[in-house]
Amino acid sequence: MSDFPKTAQAVIVGGGIVGCSTAYHLAKLGWDVVLVERKKLTSGTTFHAAGLVGQLRSNANITQLLGYSVDLYNTLEEETGLGTGWKMNGGLRLACNEERWTEVKRQATTAHSFGLDMQLLTPKEAQELWPLMTIDDVIGAAYLPTDGQANPSDITQALAKGARMAGARIFEDTKVTSVDIEKGVIKGVETEKGRINTPIVIACCGQWTRTFAKSVGVNVPLVPMEHQYMVTEQIEGVPSNLPTLRDPDRLTYYKEEVGGLVMGGYEPNPIPWATSGIPQGFHYTLLDSNFDHFEQLMELSLGRVPALENAGVKELVNGPESFTPDGNFILGEAPELKNFFVGAGFNAYGIAAGGGAGMALAEWVAKGEPPFDLWPVDIRRFGRPHFDDDWIRTRTIEAYGKHYTMAWPSEEHDSGRPCRKSPLYDTLQADGAVFGEKLGWERPNWYADTANGEEQRDIFTFERPNWHIPVGREHNAGREAAVLFDQTSFAKFALKGPDAEAALSWIAANDVAKPVGSLVYTQMLNDNAGIECDLTCVRVAEDEYYIVTGTGYATHDFDWISKNIPADMNAQLFDVTSSYAVLSLMGPNARKILEKVTRDDVSNEGFPFGTAKTIGIAGCPVNALRVTYVGELGWELHLPVEYATTVYDALHKAGAEHGLTNAGYRAIETMRLEKGYRAWPSDIGTDHTPDEAGLGWAVKMKKNIPFKGREAVAEQRQTGMKKMLATFTTDGDVILSGRETIYRNGERVGYVSSAGYGHAIGKSIAMGYVRCDDGVDRDYVLSGEYELEVATIRVPCNVTLAPLFDPKMERVKV
Repeated sequence: MSDFPKTAQAVIVGGGIVGCSTAYHLAKLGWDVVLVERKKLTSGTTFHAAGLVGQLRSNANITQLLGYSVDLYNTLEEETGLGTGWKMNGGLRLACNEERWTEVKRQATTAHSFGLDMQLLTPKEAQELWPLMTIDDVIGAAYLPTDGQANPSDITQALAKGARMAGARIFEDTKVTSVDIEKGVIKGVETEKGRINTPIVIACCGQWTRTFAKSVGVNVPLVPMEHQYMVTEQIEGVPSNLPTLRDPDRLTYYKEEVGGLVMGGYEPNPIPWATSGIPQGFHYTLLDSNFDHFEQLMELSLGRVPALENAGVKELVNGPESFTPDGNFILGEAPELKNFFVGAGFNAYGIAAGGGAGMALAEWVAKGEPPFDLWPVDIRRFGRPHFDDDWIRTRTIEAYGKHYTMAWPSEEHDSGRPCRKSPLYDTLQADGAVFGEKLGWERPNWYADTANGEEQRDIFTFERPNWHIPVGREHNAGREAAVLFDQTSFAKFALKGPDAEAALSWIAANDVAKPVGSLVYTQMLNDNAGIECDLTCVRVAEDEYYIVTGTGYATHDFDWISKNIPADMNAQLFDVTSSYAVLSLMGPNARKILEKVTRDDVSNEGFPFGTAKTIGIAGCPVNALRVTYVGELGWELHLPVEYATTVYDALHKAGAEHGLTNAGYRAIETMRLEKGYRAWPSDIGTDHTPDEAGLGWAVKMKKNIPFKGREAVAEQRQTGMKKMLATFTTDGDVILSGRETIYRNGERVGYVSSAGYGHAIGKSIAMGYVRCDDGVDRDYVLSGEYELEVATIRVPCNVTLAPLFDPKMERVKV
């Protein structure tokens, strides 16, 4: 082929909606981009997608990304001259019991927080918009006027035409046979039609992405699942502008199509597909209709839309789609291979996400970073359990089955557990621990007093949950006596080499060029001063640092640090997470307990706050870090895993007379909220700078030390801020769970990033950013009258920029 390209700035593999959208946006950024599709455009998953386009998600930026899709689809047909089937006919969501109605009202508040006009309707008002449905069991509904629907194949072809108009080259029937990599660097792709030299590969291969990525050593955790929907003949009374309808209590969704209906849903017992691999040559192919399996959804739908009983059925579409273990799609640069990008795993809302996902992925490729914080869909959110096909499939089956079930606050997954366990798992379970899971790790969330009748399990609710009182017990023990947290799941790295100090000084915003034994809390910033990492660094030797970060950020933070070590520096990063257990001893009696188990000096003079040293406990060399995330005197005790049970027993024996008790992660959360400590990625992240988050004190601007992000910090200090993190308190009876809308003097100025209950102060606590395009400072924040919208009801609240508990750090530094 004489016109087949020999070179490209980037090659996109896959011609579904996400690949074509990425090509469209990259070409508009002026890139020389080539898209290759092994068969025909849309012939994988896109052609059989249902095409509903909803916007609201639990994260503001993902909602913004889906909103971008809507904006794009509104103009795409005019731009390209190709029909897209796009209709902004609105979207309805029903509630048929009181708990679902509470969920819907909270979703409406979330929508308001994110700037969407979600309206709450009575059952009759909903029926006026959707006259075919019965409303006998409906309590209320939510309506989003800017939702809609599209024809997936048409909108993809329009994106492809727009991409070509901007200079992209698209080749169908062009299979990629291999990616050429030399010494970890992408050199090109080999296709059936020839080689294309390129430094960047973008995998948008739908359900084929996992296998394709695995061929270059990249892990993409997704699996194909069967997904069915029914298409009817014309039904009398179905208008062309009928809104889309989601009926989660009946597990079903609906849209209009050529005067009939499309009805599908998410059954609780989904069927995984291609468990031994996708068949060769599979394209433009549907699976056999499974009427027996679909019957459960059909029965549920008849109670809502009786007209379906007599409607003619055109077809029952059964098409495999890729789903992920957490129900979110996958974007970004693979941590295993530089310049290998992924856009896949769209969990049956690829059409809704396609426009925005393509835009975000294109900007990520072109500019080296996404347009805004996309952590919920970042490929680096995955870790070790996500390498195993069976574990991924087991968890994904659960995630699929929960698609329309109630989204409870603090809900945990049940499948694939236990996976990664601390050496103390059995001991803590016997003591009443109720575990949660993060990145495969079992972590004690709270402890039930089973001897006094407390159930050792979570009971989820929108009211005060069954762990409220037990967590309060743990919280107050930490404030009044002492508690022990098992935090073995912390991600732990060793940075070694003669240039370790120089490398970390460049990456870290705080000053880490400290003597051996120093402990430094620091952020790591991108070039816009956004907070990429939030962690602790301990200098254990002249040429070595021990770095501790959160459980869920192991892959992300390792990737960020390793990729930002300057090329001319001799420093290597190692993941040592599995080598060390962590026991965090916290509370006013912590020193008394530690003094009983070690001969080392742990006095304030001999072991001050912000330092670390090795001490002996029960024959174990313990790396003791004097630091806290709960606002009390305490130490993190890092020790080889084989000593965990021995040291645990020694601490409890010594602590018995001092009120030592076990405590879990939910007490950590309530205690850190009282103390005003920030959490990544909820309160701080790549969209937030240290100054905006009240962490400017941890940035070494007064020292003549260059670091990544310094110029952006300096610029913001000249130009001022447009948002600032504040803490809000309400009456303790108000239940806050996050994403509540913040109003200042009656105007919406932000939303809650994290929330909980302060057991020591007896109030509900929220943290969130107060925003103003004209600028925000301390006086602006503190001068306003504030309210929080909670499930559509506004409640008064107080605001502060200071910690609610021990603002002078008097309890921490004793």
